[in-house]
Amino acid sequence: MVLTRGDDYPIHQTADPVAYAGTDRNFYDRYFFNGYPAEPGEYGFFAAALGVYPHLNVIDASFCWLKDGRQVNLHGSRGLGMERMDTQVGGIAVEVIEPLKSLRVTVEAPGEGIRADLVFTGRAFPLEEPRFTRRNGPRVLMDVTRLTQNGRWQGWIEVDGVRTDVADWVGTRDRSWGVRPVGARDEQPASPPVDPQFFWLWSPCVVEGGDLYFHTNDDAHGRFWNRRAAWRPEGGGADDETHWDGADASIRWTPGTRHAAAASLALTDARGTTTVDFALRGNFMMLGLGYGHPTWAHGRHHGENVTVEREDWTVADLSPMLPHHLHVQALADVTMTAPNGSVRRGRGVLEQLAIGPHAPSGFAGLLDPA
Repeated sequence: MVLTRGDDYPIHQTADPVAYAGTDRNFYDRYFFNGYPAEPGEYGFFAAALGVYPHLNVIDASFCWLKDGRQVNLHGSRGLGMERMDTQVGGIAVEVIEPLKSLRVTVEAPGEGIRADLVFTGRAFPLEEPRFTRRNGPRVLMDVTRLTQNGRWQGWIEVDGVRTDVADWVGTRDRSWGVRPVGARDEQPASPPVDPQFFWLWSPCVVEGGDLYFHTNDDAHGRFWNRRAAWRPEGGGADDETHWDGADASIRWTPGTRHAAAASLALTDARGTTTVDFALRGNFMMLGLGYGHPTWAHGRHHGENVTVEREDWTVADLSPMLPHHLHVQALADVTMTAPNGSVRRGRGVLEQLAIGPHAPSGFAGLLDPA
C-alpha cells in the first residue's frame, strides 16, 4: 500500500489508498480549461489541460495560446510518483481555490517564453453530463463521468514578452475521470477488427442570463448514443437546471475538410423550438492539448524527470485532413432565439471530431472529406 496526501481527505472510493484507481490501466483524471473575450469581434483564445494517469504513474499538462492564426503550445510531463495531489508539471499548475466554484491556472516557463496567471470563477453550479459508456465489441472504449462549468476569467498571459490582460473573459472548464484510451497503444488487436468511428460535437455557450450546454455522440447512421441540451441560469444552483426534450444539430462542413463552416441547433420542448446559430470565428487545434498528438498524446511516458517542449504553428498551414488535425474547437458568436422570438446573444465554442462514417454529414469512409 502507498499512502499519499490525498489519503488525508475524505475522498476514497474503495478500500484502497487514493493512489490506486480500480484495476483498469486506462483510468485517468483530468482538468480542461478554455477562455476567450466575452465580446464578439474580440479575439484571443487560450486552453489548458492537466491529466493524471494513476496506473501508468504519469502526469502531463499543456497550455496553449492562439492569436492572429498563430497557436503556441507548451507541453510538460513527468513521473507521477503515485502522488495525485501534486497538480503541477513543466511549469503548468492547477490549484483548486474553492471546490466547484473557483480554480487557478498558472504557467511559469520563462525558458520557453510562456507565463500566465489566470483565475476561473464559475457563473453557476457545474453541470454533470450523462455518463459516457461505449464499447467496441467486448472492450470498454469509454466509461467516463464529466462535470462542465462556464465561468469568467481574470488574470494575464505572457508569450515571448508580450502580455495580454485577461479581464472578464469567459470560457469553460471541465473535470472528467474514468476510462478511455491513454498512454501507449494496446498491441493486441480487437477481435474481430472494429473500424474506427467517433462523431462528437460539444458546445458550452455563455449567453445573456445563463449558460447553454449541448453535446452529442452519434453512431455511423447518425443515431445518438449520448446527447443532451441543458440550460442553467447565471448564478443558479444544483437544482436550477432544465433540459430540452429534443435536440438536433445541423452542420455545414467546409469543402475538403471535416471542419464546420457554420452550425445551428434546434432545441424542442413544450414551448416550441429554440434555435441556436453559431457564427464560427476560427479553429483551435485540440492537438495542442495532446488529443491525438503523435508525441504528446495523453499519458505517454517521457521519463521520470520533467520533460518540456514548446510548439509553434500557423493554423492555416496545417493539413485539415490529417487524422490528428480533425479535432478542433471553433470559437463562435452565438445567437439563441426562443419560441416567443426573444433573443439572447453570447459566445461559446463548437468542438468537433468526426472519424469514420456519419450518414447525416455525408461521410461514408474513414477519412473522406466534405
